[in-house]
Amino acid sequence: MLHALMDGRALTASELARTAGVTPQTASGHLSRLIAAGLLAVTQQGRHRYHRLASPSVARMMEGIMQVASEAAVARKPVVVGPRDTALRTARTCYDHIAGRLGVALADAMVTGGHIELASDAGAVTDSGVALLTGLGIDLDALASRSGKRSARLFCRPCIDWSERRPHLAGAVGAALCAHCLATGWIRRSEGTRAVAITPKGQRGFREVFGVTLA
Repeated sequence: MLHALMDGRALTASELARTAGVTPQTASGHLSRLIAAGLLAVTQQGRHRYHRLASPSVARMMEGIMQVASEAAVARKPVVVGPRDTALRTARTCYDHIAGRLGVALADAMVTGGHIELASDAGAVTDSGVALLTGLGIDLDALASRSGKRSARLFCRPCIDWSERRPHLAGAVGAALCAHCLATGWIRRSEGTRAVAITPKGQRGFREVFGVTLA
């Protein structure tokens, strides 16, 4: 059920029960424990209760668990890390930022272009990065202000990609970039999955702005 919420959506108990293949009663018991543990947040809207991951740190924990699980798996043939689905490996959401080959390529391009600097657990946006993101319509001053009020949310940081095993861009900047790509139609969500499709407009945008082209 936690995995189903990794795309940032809010789902009802019934939807999560179907996803997990358990009865609504069983799902309700598990959800109560997850809420009590601070892993989920719930919002009442009308007669429906919507569940979502409590914070980006829960999403980071889930991504880490999936990475450890895939590394620990014993296989008789070469291990394929991350999702086997091609669409998920190409581009997907990791809670509220872009992951997969696209996410890693964007992070690489921004580091190579001198727009961001990434360390093992933190990052910084350079002056050229400020100019680039501002040109896309991303208000970094507003992001910095919100990030400061929510100390658990780092402004800019790397997140080790589940399938690529290299960093993609997370934090408030990564979330803003993902939101921009969705709002402008560069990527679009795929029904029932975390995978996102890169549109023809997105192919042009990623190539022209970041120099990123995925085969």
